[in-house]
Amino acid sequence: MMRSLFSGVAGLKTHQIKMDVIGNNIANVNTVGYKSQSIVFTELMYQTTQRASGPNGETGKAGQNARQIGLGVTSGAINTAVTQQGSTQNTGNAFDVRISGDSFFVVSNGSGNYFTRDGSFYVDAAGNLAMSSTGYNVMGWLPDPITGNIVQDTVQRLQILSAENLTSNPQATEKGRITGIIDRNDSNVLSATGKAMNFSFYDNLGYTYNARFKLKATDEKGVYVLTLDDVLQGKESVLKDFDASIFVGNDTKGTAIEAAKKNSYSTMDGYTLDPKTGIITVKDPEETLDPKNIFNADGTAKDEAQAKKYAEAFGFTDYKDLTALTVNVNGSDDKPVATKIMKVLIDTGVEYQKTKDDKASLFDGDTLNVDGFTTEAGKSVKLTYDAEKGTFVGLNGTTNLKEFNFLLTPTDTTAKNPFKQIAVDLSASLNLNNEKTSTVTATFGDKDGNGAGCAVGKMTGVSIQNDGKIYGAYDNGQTKLLGQIAVANFANAAGLEKTGDNLYQATLNSGEFDGIGVDVSSDGGAIRSGVLEMSNVDLSTEFTELITTQRGFQANSRIITVSDTLLEELVNLKR
Repeated sequence: MMRSLFSGVAGLKTHQIKMDVIGNNIANVNTVGYKSQSIVFTELMYQTTQRASGPNGETGKAGQNARQIGLGVTSGAINTAVTQQGSTQNTGNAFDVRISGDSFFVVSNGSGNYFTRDGSFYVDAAGNLAMSSTGYNVMGWLPDPITGNIVQDTVQRLQILSAENLTSNPQATEKGRITGIIDRNDSNVLSATGKAMNFSFYDNLGYTYNARFKLKATDEKGVYVLTLDDVLQGKESVLKDFDASIFVGNDTKGTAIEAAKKNSYSTMDGYTLDPKTGIITVKDPEETLDPKNIFNADGTAKDEAQAKKYAEAFGFTDYKDLTALTVNVNGSDDKPVATKIMKVLIDTGVEYQKTKDDKASLFDGDTLNVDGFTTEAGKSVKLTYDAEKGTFVGLNGTTNLKEFNFLLTPTDTTAKNPFKQIAVDLSASLNLNNEKTSTVTATFGDKDGNGAGCAVGKMTGVSIQNDGKIYGAYDNGQTKLLGQIAVANFANAAGLEKTGDNLYQATLNSGEFDGIGVDVSSDGGAIRSGVLEMSNVDLSTEFTELITTQRGFQANSRIITVSDTLLEELVNLKR
């Protein structure tokens, strides 16, 4: 009689716990990132009044099952539906994010890491991305200050709106293009002064300059001359402080002209070249290599050992590769003697003028040809267009050249150059009839906008990509990678322990967090910005559970009532 009373009490207590779980679920039906819980009942224990016995072969008596009386119920487990996605709520706030997948955001209170599905974030006064509800810092990875690429190392707070991130650094212009139509009957093109064309560009401090070009027709059909007239900052010419040149060639060094304007030019580590005489000084051990004493006029070597050393200064292993170069100066075809074998300088646009003493000096207006490659380092280049189609053919008579290089270098050879060499592409320009009007223009940047350069930019917005990378947008058209939100994955996410405030912490049964985290896209997940993950509580399920729990509670209460009535009848037997 007493066992049924205790079973009823155990049933009441267990159903009360289930009511607590259901009540908590319903209370958090609108909690961001909340994961619903469910309870599993299990039998409490049994009293065995007779143990089971097996069949007896000798007596022929059959076996009997055990006789056990249950003593009630208890809660076996309370499970959390961690991996079940909640519905999506649009907020329009760029810092509200949700995870699709089984990962968790990593947040920190300064002393330890916690995990959450609550992506309601904001930026605090220090520029840190943080949880709106707790103020805990959102953790992730920051970019390398040199390369700008994300470094996936130990997670740290994401200070995305730091002082340095509020502005974007300026960039020097490196590419440009000339587009539009040149009409050969345009009076400006036919005039003595030529058609003016402006090209704006930036230095590495973000200052704007304007290169002024003049485009003139020639007596040859389809051939024009583009001349650099002046370079202005505002209304002031900068040519008193800078030398300007335009040239064609495979100038990959960008500083050859600037260096050659000095009295010496370092070709490689350990070598110094005098561009006027061609003499190379070897630093260690110190030695002088004079090309006049090393090479014959026909390019053969007087001293092969010395010739090999001389060639090595230009990156050649065999001096015959160096002396095989043919240099065309003013239409003459001379074998390489003295400074005419300086391929490094020739390739980077430095010109030479043949003088009586067979020495070389820098000057404007000459054209050299090295292995069929034309380079002009003066103030003008020739543009050639197809006479039938009107399409651009090439520069300085070379069909495979579609761009020229524009370079400013300080007249003070000790000063740093704030400019980058600018490659200007002409392949999109045309030579067509356009009613005597030329529409040709010069703009910075290539056709995709790369290499345009820019001034200092102010941040205009922040966006979070699907892989968690955070980018800043600036009014100069640039974007900057500010950081990346890292996430944590667990072998058994249901084993995480709730700590309140929408937070979890790792346990022995969930698996440990390695302190680095993973990219959310590594397991097919994604982060969406402007939305939140809401509670995954299903009210229809919870109300159904309410009904069954209420009935279970009532039934267990009836056990106690009936047991009490039986006890009362038992007591009344002695009356």
